[in-house]
Amino acid sequence: GGRKRAGATKSGQPPTKKARDRKAKVELPVPKRPKLKGNMLACGQNDVGQLGLGEDVSEKSRPGVVAGLRDVVDVRAGGMHSICLTHSGEVWSFGCNDEGALGRDTSEEGSEFTPGLVDLPGSCVKISAGDSHSACLLENGQIYAWGSFRDSHGNMGLTLEGNKRIPVSILPDVEAADISSGADHLVILTTHGQIYTVGCGEQGQLGRVSPRSATGESRRGKTELLKPEIVTTRRTKFIDAIWTTNFSTFYRDQETKLIYAFGLNNYNQLAMPKQNRENTLIFTPNVTVMKDVKSITGGQHHTLVVSENNQCYAIGRKDYGRLGLGEVQEDLTELKEIVDLKKQSIVAACCGDSQSFALSADGKIFAWGMGSSHQLGLGSEEDASKPQQLTGAQVKDKRVLRVDSGGQHTVFLVEEATAKGPEKSASVPVEKQNG
Repeated sequence: GGRKRAGATKSGQPPTKKARDRKAKVELPVPKRPKLKGNMLACGQNDVGQLGLGEDVSEKSRPGVVAGLRDVVDVRAGGMHSICLTHSGEVWSFGCNDEGALGRDTSEEGSEFTPGLVDLPGSCVKISAGDSHSACLLENGQIYAWGSFRDSHGNMGLTLEGNKRIPVSILPDVEAADISSGADHLVILTTHGQIYTVGCGEQGQLGRVSPRSATGESRRGKTELLKPEIVTTRRTKFIDAIWTTNFSTFYRDQETKLIYAFGLNNYNQLAMPKQNRENTLIFTPNVTVMKDVKSITGGQHHTLVVSENNQCYAIGRKDYGRLGLGEVQEDLTELKEIVDLKKQSIVAACCGDSQSFALSADGKIFAWGMGSSHQLGLGSEEDASKPQQLTGAQVKDKRVLRVDSGGQHTVFLVEEATAKGPEKSASVPVEKQNG
């Protein structure tokens, strides 16, 4: 992402020589809203309305169009809910609202099953969704969130006041450059290159609390967890990118481009070097072996990395074929390239709990892993141990712009018109996808 030029200080004064000499860029920008518009599609289970297809549809084995939405530019699948962002900066939600993850009133019968507008105090540029929470970043750099976080004891609340059924401001004094949601934690990257975390810390995913505090049973109770605080990054002065998986957090050091991680590592899904692999829970930032990273995504026990040269790598647990490497005999403790995608130029990837998706530069979408709830969109409930291209009527001959997957469902953003002639080969502008 382009950052502000050194000449653009807030006061409008030219920067001092000292500021010019500092290697790090002064500030990260608040992101711009994605420009490409399309239709939102969904497949998988609709038992709580997470597909937005109305109460009559119980499941969908191939992607179907979510009606009643226009000009969608981004989509996210939470655990059992979905949200999307429109061209005008509106956020719409549907699915399970038991803990407030939809951010709107659903007292009217059946209103969770179709998209409804979330009332926000400004125009949104970025969205994220976890198991039972959602968050958004407004164009003024403010963050709003709603729903709740959960830990092994159950509902933790979203803030110290409890669940939030409508959006509340998070860190009002901070200007944010990015947000990313794990299953039950939220990571915020500030324009000054620092990160804040909030939510459940049991697997180490907050990067700033001790194992004892993470249980919520220490003297400070949940305060330490539910009040967003800065993660101390000893070696890193400036962070320029963040990513999350269900139970972990990754960030990139702007100067060295090294990737650090913390969280659940029971299958070395954090890609730790040999000496650190045995640690199943990592509570503070540790350097990974990842290099030349464009983006990182992951599910419960596996991680996918898209490299700068548009190749896709996998690491972690093998069950259900989620690594995409065919019938492998053991779990992967080192990053391995997904051979079946080698011929594709992969620009983005995403994971649900135990399933994986990759998006190519020409807008093709590939799926693999657990298929038992139709979440792969391949038309069957079989698992797929290697990447399979989606060819359903709604994606055939269309450019897929985005994909995101939850527990038992997946959502897509697909270009509205079928591209004709020279348009066909245009590549999809890569917009960072996470959360």
